[in-house]
Amino acid sequence: MQGILICDDERDIVAAIGIYLEAEGFDTFVAYTGRQAIEEYEKHADSVGLILMDVMMPEMDGITAMKILREKYNVPIIMLTAKSEDADKVEGLEAGADDYVTKPFNPAELIARVRSQLRRYTKLGGHMDESRDSILRVGEIELDDKKRYVSVDGRPVSLTNTEYEILKLFMMSPGQIFSSKQIYKSVWKNEPYGEENTIAVHIRHLREKIEIDPADPRYIKVVWAQGYKMESI
Repeated sequence: MQGILICDDERDIVAAIGIYLEAEGFDTFVAYTGRQAIEEYEKHADSVGLILMDVMMPEMDGITAMKILREKYNVPIIMLTAKSEDADKVEGLEAGADDYVTKPFNPAELIARVRSQLRRYTKLGGHMDESRDSILRVGEIELDDKKRYVSVDGRPVSLTNTEYEILKLFMMSPGQIFSSKQIYKSVWKNEPYGEENTIAVHIRHLREKIEIDPADPRYIKVVWAQGYKMESI
């Protein structure tokens, strides 16, 4: 069972989350500022499989900490926020979060989201049929699902777990249109809540990494009022 790093400046919340997670068999690590979260993760990277990160904290906020972690690590990050406005959720996703939970949260929902992220992060091969070739190719993009490796025109591309799963979904069905709800259900394995902004942010990040001109994408296209698709190139 992988460990979970909990970072929140409210110690009661950290303690409560720790109780919920440990009751489910998880090991827990704690931090109370963004800076401590970075230090704790780097100290226990081999044991930590996911980070729960509060957004508003003293010394170093969660947004800044996520940006620093994302420079080197693809560990799943779920942000904890006391705010429900879309702008705050988008800011966290822009910083590199894979998902979010709004406080006060339902413990069962929190555990479900943690398990969902861990399954996606640790399960090689994802939802692909094992009898199929693990290498997918569309145009100059190559995805090796056994190695979880992506390259564009021979150049390796570093993707977060969420970006990787979205790209794999598209590459498995070039030309198929996926609505935001379909993408969310397939990748997050949960019912969608405000999925439009979440998906839009991750799609934008993905384009920035695989497209020559993200403003005029060659691969991932918007289909007006329907969703997104990957062009069969």
